[in-house]
Amino acid sequence: MTDGTVTNADLLVALNQIIGLLEAGPSGSTAAAQIMLSLVPMLGIVFGATLVFFFLFWNYRLKRELIRTNQYTHTTVRTLRMFSLLIGLLSIAVGLPLTFLFLAVEGISYALLGGLIPMFTGIGLLVFYGASRTKE
Repeated sequence: MTDGTVTNADLLVALNQIIGLLEAGPSGSTAAAQIMLSLVPMLGIVFGATLVFFFLFWNYRLKRELIRTNQYTHTTVRTLRMFSLLIGLLSIAVGLPLTFLFLAVEGISYALLGGLIPMFTGIGLLVFYGASRTKE
């Protein structure tokens, strides 16, 4: 590195130092940081439940108004099949890369469930899509 060029060996040494620092973990992990990190999943669950509640409440009110004005039509099996196809494909598209990522980073551990659960949910929805095929 005397003439201003960076060699591959220099980059590998620098990368090795950075990896060593990352593997050493956080140097000043405080109790406040641990509390804040433990609040993240709890707040996610609370906000997710709130969103689901208001979606269901809004959907209930919408259906009630449609029934009152005599405009309501029942959901058909075809609509449910298309919804299961969409959600199934999206779940597999999310679960498959997560599975490979967690497998590469953590190996076989409980973290792998973060990818396997959405992937198998998607597979189950696609099985429902295939099994509910009707004669048209």
